[in-house]
Amino acid sequence: MNPSRRGTPDFLLLIMTFALIAFGLLMVYSASSMSASINYQDSLHYIKRQAIAVALGLIFMVFFMNLHYSKLKKWAVPLFILVLGLLFLVPFIGVENKGATSWFALGPLNLQPAEFAKLTLIIYLAALIHKKGERFYEFKKGLLPTLIIIGLYCGLIMLQPDFGSTVVLGLIAGLVILIGGANLKHFFSLSFCGILLASLVVLVPYLMDRNSFRSDRILAYINPWADQLGYGFHITQSLMAFGHGGIRGAGFGQSIQKLGFLPAPHNDFIFAIIGEELGFIGCTLFLLFYLLFLWRGILISLRCKDSFGSLVGVSIMGMIGIQALINLGGVTNTIPLTGVTLPFISYGGSSVLVLMASIGIVLGLSREQNKDEAEPAQEASRWKTEL
Repeated sequence: MNPSRRGTPDFLLLIMTFALIAFGLLMVYSASSMSASINYQDSLHYIKRQAIAVALGLIFMVFFMNLHYSKLKKWAVPLFILVLGLLFLVPFIGVENKGATSWFALGPLNLQPAEFAKLTLIIYLAALIHKKGERFYEFKKGLLPTLIIIGLYCGLIMLQPDFGSTVVLGLIAGLVILIGGANLKHFFSLSFCGILLASLVVLVPYLMDRNSFRSDRILAYINPWADQLGYGFHITQSLMAFGHGGIRGAGFGQSIQKLGFLPAPHNDFIFAIIGEELGFIGCTLFLLFYLLFLWRGILISLRCKDSFGSLVGVSIMGMIGIQALINLGGVTNTIPLTGVTLPFISYGGSSVLVLMASIGIVLGLSREQNKDEAEPAQEASRWKTEL
């Protein structure tokens, strides 16, 4: 094999990624144009910023698509330390928004370190698990150091505070550990402890102060209609959007809830706008397409011959799937609202950069597979020519 020659990226995954990004841009414009006109006197305000993020994300995607995934192991520690430093600094010098100091202001874009923590944690844990090999099955030598690393990231994100990102990061880490071959007895015991701890973080503020922000989230989940103008406002407006959309939808750009009724229609609640404008049929087709996209990425990752590459790829697709499930569950009131965005669809520069870089890594895996498949055919063709 010639290591300098690589195959083509998986065409289907590439097209599906661009389709999701294009659909996301359309929905961000539809959901944000009215509020952008009122607040910034420019209906294209949000879509311009999102387009800049997509353009930068495309550079990230191409870079990682052309980078051999094995080199990520060398970058694991530097990337981990860099993001750890950013997470430490953001509560002190970051920008506050909606009660959380989670962003650095960088011109037209806001950098959110918690988004980058998701990908760097996947790479670092995968490299650590690959290095430890069979020792990872042991608790003290394998799992315990991993838990310390996860605790550092989650603890710093909770200081912002950002409970939604902490939950997502914890679930991603759990997925990497499970796929990486952890002792199931240790894994399920620690999962139980993690669920218990998360429950305490949610319930203790509720029991101590019924007027706290987290208490409102719990009450809104139990019965949002009990206080439609108070704690239940977000959820009731979201459910009304789905109701207005019905089976066929009101039509693209025809949402009523985005006209000042539904908060953050271009961000956390963008799926409610999809439901209102495209209806049940549109939502179903979108979710089926999303599932096919996730399955394609997982299939590519499972075909990777190297355990490190396979673990990184599956974990990346799992990261996207976990975040999507939490967003969809919150918007439909299936689970309590956490403020997690819908990958590739919601507005958010840092999220787009990380997602496109992540898909670039998976596309890089597909290039290695296509190279392996193409080389025997090229070799046979060369022999036929010589004969």
